[in-house]
Amino acid sequence: MQTWNTKKKAAASKVHKPWKAKVMSLIFLLITIGAFVFDFPQYWNQSAAFVKAKTGLAVPTLSTNVFRLGLDLQGGTHLVYEADMKNIPEKDRDNALSGVRDVIERRVNAFGVSEPIVQTTSTGGVHRVIVELAGVLDVKEAINQIGETPVLEFKEEGEQLDKKPTAEDQTELAKRQKEDRAAAADVLKKAVSGEDFDALVQQYSTEKTKSQSKGVIPKMTAESTAYSAIAKAVSQNRLKAGQVYWKTIESGNTIEIVKVKNVTTAQNMDLAHILLCFDGKQGCTSKISALDAMNKITKLKSEINASNFSELAKANSTDPSVSSNGGNLGWGTGEKYVPAFSVAAESLRVGEISESVETNFGYHLIYKKAEKSVPAYEVQHITLKLSQMTDVVPPSSPWKNTALSGKHLTRADVQFDPKTGSPYVGITFNAEGGDLFGKLTEANLGKRIAIFLDGTPISEPTVQSAIYGGQAIITGNFTIDEAKLLAQRLNAGALPVPVTLLSQQTVGPTLGLASLEKSVLAALVGFALVAVYMIVLYRLPGLVAIVALLLFAFVNLLSYRVFGVTVTLAGIAGFVLSMGIAVDANVLIIERLREEFSAGRDLISAADEAERRAWAAIRDGHLTTLISSIVLYWFSSSFIRGFALTLGIGVVLSLFTAVYVARQYLYVVFGWKWSHKPFLFAAKRKVQKS
Repeated sequence: MQTWNTKKKAAASKVHKPWKAKVMSLIFLLITIGAFVFDFPQYWNQSAAFVKAKTGLAVPTLSTNVFRLGLDLQGGTHLVYEADMKNIPEKDRDNALSGVRDVIERRVNAFGVSEPIVQTTSTGGVHRVIVELAGVLDVKEAINQIGETPVLEFKEEGEQLDKKPTAEDQTELAKRQKEDRAAAADVLKKAVSGEDFDALVQQYSTEKTKSQSKGVIPKMTAESTAYSAIAKAVSQNRLKAGQVYWKTIESGNTIEIVKVKNVTTAQNMDLAHILLCFDGKQGCTSKISALDAMNKITKLKSEINASNFSELAKANSTDPSVSSNGGNLGWGTGEKYVPAFSVAAESLRVGEISESVETNFGYHLIYKKAEKSVPAYEVQHITLKLSQMTDVVPPSSPWKNTALSGKHLTRADVQFDPKTGSPYVGITFNAEGGDLFGKLTEANLGKRIAIFLDGTPISEPTVQSAIYGGQAIITGNFTIDEAKLLAQRLNAGALPVPVTLLSQQTVGPTLGLASLEKSVLAALVGFALVAVYMIVLYRLPGLVAIVALLLFAFVNLLSYRVFGVTVTLAGIAGFVLSMGIAVDANVLIIERLREEFSAGRDLISAADEAERRAWAAIRDGHLTTLISSIVLYWFSSSFIRGFALTLGIGVVLSLFTAVYVARQYLYVVFGWKWSHKPFLFAAKRKVQKS
């Protein structure tokens, strides 16, 4: 009498053909190796060079430009334009949008950008053109190459008169100023007598931000450039906490009344530095990469000391003033510098040289030569008007042009106050613009500086302090939408077609390289952990599944090259997710295989039955994921579409490798007698007899 196993084995042998499994397995292994070679051609090229060096045979090499990287990995600019279709009939809007795309595409191609992507989307009556320019890192350059930018101007309050002041005008001005000083003296008298200073600020101060700031200047020292007249009066007279300065302070067109709220100390530091700027940093004309700059400053750090600091600064620093000062910055408190520089400098001991510090300008080495404590004051002030001749003789325009314009603006974006959560607009200038803006704000403390776009004022913020460093903020009780609109209008470009720039994104090559390296490392670590898990838990079938998964991974990557898929961070996420789905399918089959084998089936029939029983779950899981990918790809764009595409490709390959490739490998392994041991399947074998 035959056992149940023998009968099943006989039935299975009629279907199973060992030679076919061996041939297919060999083909799959060759495909895996071939895909690996094309995915990572550097290894093939290195081997070819080795063979040529040893034998003289010229082995063909492969191109190393394997993958088409997206903006977030290669670096570049991403622009989204919205087309204004209100004057175009509904039936013609698709053609009109295609025309906009064609115009932009021609201009982009003429610019010579490598593999630009220009695509359109139409959803919910909104028509947009998405432009991705790999390798173009300057947003303004990207906008300029598509079309002309609007005129952006920064203007100060007008002081140009229509006529020369007469004697009567001078008399009138003197009269008004006398009245202003008398009014200020009355307010000062109330402050000195002990009246509530907060209430006086709200009642009398002309400062537009008094409801939020309450007239408080948080930290001021003798070296402060903002409100320098107040800083000078407070520090020279060494006012104490709670004391009201007994005089009014005149500064430009304002009269200030000051009370010291608190007195602390600040570090006044005598500093020197070496700056190494690199490509992409503010005001840097050098084309050195971030990696090269980091290597160079690390080498400098190993060589530098107090005695040779000035010499090495003159030889290496890219700070334009280094030739005259040897890198010396002189005395100043932390507020003189950008935050990262300030924090690093304040943490140093006297005589110590910092590690490399990165700011908007590049990498720094900071040397603290000396340090002393100086008084730091928290000051509250009441700003009152002091009449000027422009109040007597109105200017021809309320605004006067300045040298600062849109050509100096690098970017504008929406930011949020960490304390209140209120939105504001941050703007960044290039080196020349930062210097101009600093001088402009210092000369207009307490005054407005208006921002004009195409001759129309879009914002009129009041200057609260002199702003150096090339960065500033525009506040004004904005809603989020208003802040976004202002940032967009500052950044916006204008085409000779009805489109509006909605958003823009720039990714630097260094950030892209770092993201790529981290993503690849994450994928490798994830694969390694999955492999260890599968082998430890499922043993021999787990090892076979990992071999099949190698084919999935390498062929998946190869398909990106064959079909011209642009690889992005989102696309890598789709690839990793599809790998997880592939593992899940193998787990379902292996679990069923182990159950059937433990129940007494022979390996071949157990594998067939495992696939039959797991197929429904695998099919439904893959199909629903594939449908989701198709919908996501169809109704999205750019980075999200990349995620959907790589996920969809991965799901299709996963279904093939988990169901067919892994089974062929298993059939070959099952032909080896040593593989029939239950231990290799983490199973307890039961033999059933009929």
